[in-house]
Amino acid sequence: MSIQRFPVGQEMDVTYPNFKVSLTLLSDTQLTFQIKEGPFARTETVDIEVHPLGAGLFAVSWQERDGATVVNIQDYDRGIVHSFATLPDGQFIRMTGPIVVTRPSALTSDDRPQRNKVLVLDAMTSLFQRYDASAVERLYLRDYIQHNPLIPPGRDALQAIVSGMSKDVHYEPGLIVAEGDHVAIHGRIRGWAETPQVVVDIFRIENGRLAEHWDVLQEETPASSSLSGVAMFDPEEGARQTGEPAV
Repeated sequence: MSIQRFPVGQEMDVTYPNFKVSLTLLSDTQLTFQIKEGPFARTETVDIEVHPLGAGLFAVSWQERDGATVVNIQDYDRGIVHSFATLPDGQFIRMTGPIVVTRPSALTSDDRPQRNKVLVLDAMTSLFQRYDASAVERLYLRDYIQHNPLIPPGRDALQAIVSGMSKDVHYEPGLIVAEGDHVAIHGRIRGWAETPQVVVDIFRIENGRLAEHWDVLQEETPASSSLSGVAMFDPEEGARQTGEPAV
């Protein structure tokens, strides 16, 4: 991640256990904080140093007029801030609080959709092309929610399915779209049923792993026998979207 993805202009409230602070990200070198109540109540604009840590994470540090030093780990994927402060008297405080955005940045700083696309593509090809049952533990939450009534929920059930899967099963990924924590992928699977099926799989991602799944399957009708003459699935559709060769 680049510092250019730091959400300059964003205003947000962070609620710690003992107080709430309002932050305004004026630039990648300055922010204003406001604490309205309690022993730390005040408003101040400080010079900051921002270090991108990747995956929606930024380390933001500053020193205040009274000598206090603060390091924030601002996690925009999970919507939390981990704060580490050394007060002028030497007292050290660790705090964690959720973010509530009160004014969004004009800059799009959310890298989740692209990362989530990679995660879903990894999962579909690992399980249904390489038959790698060990990938289930790496990519899925243990209490994975499965909305297909023919497949039990949970990671263990999915791992058992992949372990016993016929090598006749083969998945071809196509178009993939993502927004926030959700990804939809259009593909074709052979060997799962008697005839090839075109499928749309929808996933919800939580903390970098697949947490929930829905699917819609339809038996493939060859383009030559359809009224439109247009194929239900084209393995090149994903390549046209990304510019990369079809898997």
